[in-house]
Amino acid sequence: MSKKMKKYIWKISTIIICFSISSLVFAQTKTTDECLACHVELDDELLTPAQNYINDIHYKKNITCAGCHGGNPNSDDTEISMSEESGFIGIPDKATRYEVCVNCHANDETMNNYNSSLPTDQFDKLKISIHFQPSFDNTGPITDCITCHSVHNISKVDDPRSKVYPTKIVSLCGGCHTSADIIKNYNPALPIDQVAKYKTSVHGKLNISGDPNVAECASCHGSHDIFASNDPRSHVYATNIPEVCAKCHSNAELMKGYNLPTDQYDSYNKSVHGLALLEKGDISAPSCNDCHGNHGAVPPGVESISKVCGSCHVLNMELFEKSPHQKAFTENDFPECETCHGNHSIRYVTDDMIGTQESAVCIECHSSDDDNNGYFVAGKMKMLIDSLKNEDKATKEILEEATQKGMDISDSEYSLKDVRQILIQSRTTIHTFNLEKFKEKINEGFTIVGKARQAGTDAVDDYYFRRVGLGIATIIVTILVIGLYIKIRRLEKKT
Repeated sequence: MSKKMKKYIWKISTIIICFSISSLVFAQTKTTDECLACHVELDDELLTPAQNYINDIHYKKNITCAGCHGGNPNSDDTEISMSEESGFIGIPDKATRYEVCVNCHANDETMNNYNSSLPTDQFDKLKISIHFQPSFDNTGPITDCITCHSVHNISKVDDPRSKVYPTKIVSLCGGCHTSADIIKNYNPALPIDQVAKYKTSVHGKLNISGDPNVAECASCHGSHDIFASNDPRSHVYATNIPEVCAKCHSNAELMKGYNLPTDQYDSYNKSVHGLALLEKGDISAPSCNDCHGNHGAVPPGVESISKVCGSCHVLNMELFEKSPHQKAFTENDFPECETCHGNHSIRYVTDDMIGTQESAVCIECHSSDDDNNGYFVAGKMKMLIDSLKNEDKATKEILEEATQKGMDISDSEYSLKDVRQILIQSRTTIHTFNLEKFKEKINEGFTIVGKARQAGTDAVDDYYFRRVGLGIATIIVTILVIGLYIKIRRLEKKT
């Protein structure tokens, strides 16, 4: 036999020996599960669970039936394998069955032994959530591990076969949340149409098409730590919503697949709405869901933007709909409120937004060369607002002078408080883009300022008049006193 042939035979033999040893090691480490072997063969109602378990993640981790049900999996004698001495518990009681899951999933050492990277705080989160409250019939918590993850056929979360896989979780949650019979036992006011709305949303349509990356129930509400929406701990509490949405919408890599910008969150944080909600804690300020919707979330369309904004800014919407801009915007396919105010980065409204100066939004569409009077109207409105503010300031200075001189002008001071309200109303009237209606409102302010200014001027004049009169009177009295003194002295000399 040649050396080459011997070398070849030696390599083949080595491979065979290594394979045999590895097979032997595997056979020795694979735990015997007589429970499963028996139940797979049984032709009864337990057949499906046993066969399902072969595909279960726990079976793949070499966990026997006894891991949950107790007993001795190494014996095919039921008196031994299912004996009390072996710790057999059978089907765990519904009220406490979650404890079987917790025994491993809340134990760091056990999870490490299975090389699991899963967090071990799921139960800590679940037990304080709204779902772990007692069920209406006191048969245990409302939901537990098995309610969502199933039993015998549990798969990893990222496995499409899992009940909590993103494209399946909507149906899972909907199993309870679309049932009036179930929901009425806990919160009759809770709507049961969330799933129906979700299916109309951009997220829902993509999810139904099989896209696992779009938002579904757990993406927004959380998984184990779910709370009522009015609970500050909730992921969907008003002040938490922007950050929840930003998890996806600020992710450049994720949004690349949908051709969406990722600066909305940063823009919103600096906006008048974001500052009110996130810095001042004003939960009445609009967040993402107030404009885009909750379960039926969609980008507001061009035709619906004014209605969306108008749900809060009702008067502005009504005035705009009667304005000449409404028709122009519709014809040019301009988004109504957004065109002037923006969307996510809505800034605090100032008087510099109106007019014909560089800071005005009006000049983005209008110029002095227009064949309409838009440019003129914008400039006139700005001029009138500035004039009223200047007149108001000057009048307050006059009234302050009168007050310092001790004159009573309290009525005039009180009347000026109405000017601030008239300025607010005038700024709202701008949305009509009707100069005559605008003048009608702002002229009320000029009338009040004019009367107050006249009253202040009269008070100051009266003060100086009184001073002059007092001076003259003092001189006269002084002369009389002197004359009287001289007269008395003369009379005394005669006597």
